[in-house]
This record gives sequence, C-alpha cells and structure tokens, in this order.
Amino acid sequence: MKTYQDLLAAGAGDKERGDFVRAAIQAFQAEPQFRIARDADAYYRHLNPTIMRAQKMVYNLMGQAVPDLYRPNHKIPCRYYYYFITQQVQFLLGNGVIFSDMADKDKKLGKDFDSAVQLAATYALNGGVSFGFWNNDHLEVFPIYGGDEPSFCPMYDEETGALSAGIRWWRLADGKPLRATLYEADGITEYAEDPDGRDKDLRIIRQKAPYRYEVRRSEAAGVEVYGIGNYSTLPIVPLYNVNRQSELVGGRETLDAYDLMVSGLINNTDEGNLIYWVLKNANAMDEEDDARFIDQLRRTHVAHADGDDGVGVEHHTVEVPVDASEAAIDKLRRQLFDDFMALDVKEISGGAATATQIRAAYEPLNQKTSRFEYCVTDFLRGILALAGVDADPTYRRDTIVNQSEELANVLQAAEYLDPDTITRQICGILGLIDNADEIIAKRKENEIGRFTGGNEPWAGENDTEDMNNG
Repeated sequence: MKTYQDLLAAGAGDKERGDFVRAAIQAFQAEPQFRIARDADAYYRHLNPTIMRAQKMVYNLMGQAVPDLYRPNHKIPCRYYYYFITQQVQFLLGNGVIFSDMADKDKKLGKDFDSAVQLAATYALNGGVSFGFWNNDHLEVFPIYGGDEPSFCPMYDEETGALSAGIRWWRLADGKPLRATLYEADGITEYAEDPDGRDKDLRIIRQKAPYRYEVRRSEAAGVEVYGIGNYSTLPIVPLYNVNRQSELVGGRETLDAYDLMVSGLINNTDEGNLIYWVLKNANAMDEEDDARFIDQLRRTHVAHADGDDGVGVEHHTVEVPVDASEAAIDKLRRQLFDDFMALDVKEISGGAATATQIRAAYEPLNQKTSRFEYCVTDFLRGILALAGVDADPTYRRDTIVNQSEELANVLQAAEYLDPDTITRQICGILGLIDNADEIIAKRKENEIGRFTGGNEPWAGENDTEDMNNG
C-alpha cells in the first residue's frame, strides 16, 4: 500500500487520492490497535464481547457440537471497566482544566472545552490514543474507533513519526455510502461514495478548503464565510495514553474471568441443583433412548417406570458450589482493582477510616493518574499553541476525606497560619473551595463591623463635628 508521503511525491490526481483514502481506511481497520479500541469501546458500553459470544454446547448422537437450548445461558457483563475509566478521567479532569492566568477561558477556548478534554481522555484510555482538532475557535475530538460516531485513521511521517495527516470516516447506517474527510496540513478535502451505490469510488464532494475562516456580514451579500488561510502545522494533536496502549490491555482476561464466573453462578442457580438420573433394569436402552428419556423429562417433568422387577428411575442431585464461586468472584474483584490501580471505595466506606488510611487507598490511583497527567498536559500545550493562548494548565483532584480528622489537623495548626489560609483549607475540606474568596471577604466585613461597633469610622461630617466638640 502507498504511504501518504508516496501520495504527495507522486502528485496523484483526484481518483488516485480517493483510492488511497479507501485503502488506508481498510488497512487501518485490520490493525491490532483499531481492533483493541473496538473491543475496549464494547467493554466501556457494558457489552463484553467475549461473554456475548460464549455459547454452551452439547454433543448430539452424531457427535456434532450443537447449542445447548435447555440449560440457562445468562450473560452478565460487569460495569467495572466503565467504572475504572470514568474514575480516572473524573479524578483528573472532573473540576475542569484550570488556567490561573486566563480570565476569559470560555471566549478563547469555547464553552465546551472542558467536556471535550474529558472526552479526549476517555477515548485515549480506551484506544491508546485520541486526537484533538482545533477547529478555528473550538476543540473537536476524534477517536480511532467511534462506534456509531466517525472514526479516525492517523497517518504518521515515516522519518519523524509525527502526525502528518489523517482520515475521518463514517457511514450513517449499513448500506449507506461511505463518507470520508482527509485532513492535511494545507486543508480539508471531503470524499463520498455514489449515493445510489452504483459506483464505489470515493469522489470529491468538497474541494480542499482552508482550516481558518472568518464570517463577513454586509447588506449586499448578507452573511459570508470565507477562508483566510491555514495553520503553520496540521491542527490535530494526539493525546496518547501511557505506553500508547489501551487500558484494556492486561486487564481483559481478568474482566472476562469475572464475568464468566458471575454468569456461571447465576446459570447454575437458575437451573437449580444439578440433577442426574439412574435408570435401573434398563440395559436395553441405548444412548438414543436415553436422550429421548431426558428430553421427555424436560418437556413434561414425568418419568414412567414399571413395578418392582421392572425399570426403575432414581434422581440424584449435586449442590451448586456457591461458597467456592463467591470466593472466586471476590478474589477476581480484588484483582481487578489491583490491575487497574483503581480506588475501591468499599475499603474506606465504613466511616472509621483514618486520614492516613484514606490517603493510602488513593495512592495507586494517584500514581496512575499522575502518569496520565503528563500526557494530557502535552496534549493541551499543543492545542493552546494552535489557539494562540499562552497559559499553563493545572488540575484539582477531589478526594474522600475524614472530615473530622482533617478539620482537627487544620485547627491545631491555626496558630501558625493566617486566617485566610485557614479559611481556604476548611473550605476545601467541606467542598466549598469555589466559594472561598466570597467567604473570606464576608468574614473580613464582619470583623470590621465588630471593631467599629456597626458604625464606619468614615460615616460622615456629623461624626467629625461631635468628636471635635467633645
């Protein structure tokens, strides 16, 4: 397959470029990174693909494996993967990206900037990488696998490894024409298949257009949108996860084992006790007769047997190993939290956990999130450079605390701290940090009122006269 650099060097025409776009999409869909991102998206949506494909089988009289239609086959995917990804994203970005020296953040970066960054982080954890497109005045996010949304195929420079171009593609539904957008450093070109389905070639439906544009209004022309040029580089910035791989890698097997154990326990419980039958004096029956006998029992729950010396039927039961299954499930659950370095709130939800114990429970999540924070910061610096904004991003992480112990620690240190610092610390513990400035200002106002007895020293001329007369 030709690379993007080959395409540029050859000076390909419209048809060759359309063929290249289709070939690049097909090749990317076959790559392991795309397939892992697709599976991670399924786990994130509580649709474990492994357990969804699981099917109990039995062998018929011909020795052929056929689906077991009689035994329960509940498939119960857990929500832990969604929980782990959401916990990490919200732990880092739940309070938004903070720019201490930016007063008009919404105006410069768009009102949906924080939610877009959260989405980019989620896609990056699922797929190993996501891409932020600075679209003139706001941030858009492209995943490498979007499910029902468009997907994005990156193309890297063969020498530097930097992102040099990309293709975003989608179909509105099965059978609908393929749509694709080619993003290059010098503009955007849109492609589509023939809507009638007679021609599968990707044709240009919008010639290459610049990234930057402005809106011009006049009485004669009305509202007019016109291009004014491009950026100095491709306005798409990758957000890589740690090791550039999906969070699903290394944890998938434990997730599958947990789901299969839970589903197996429920299936065995639904089926009741495991029952097997003993037929006495039935040596003339072969396997086919046995199968008919069991089939009749399942349909009618009735077994016919002769007298004392004839055929007899006995049933025996095997109890479901509930205790062993629950122990295995609990072990797998703890293993999941260890593998994903997640916070298990059950460990600190008893109410008696000390501040030290709470910090210790948070430590794995803190370490993991700190590694990912560097990736997010590099991504944001690339976006801010495209937006022409000079600022450094910071983050505020919220944690569960033992409020009584934390408040006691602050009050014990009060003689070494100024009142404003004490107020901010207490507001942080009580979840009122956003109102800290207002609370400090009101406290100072009340202190002034107590000092003056409710009368301001600059109350007016009459006060001055009374003081002079006295």
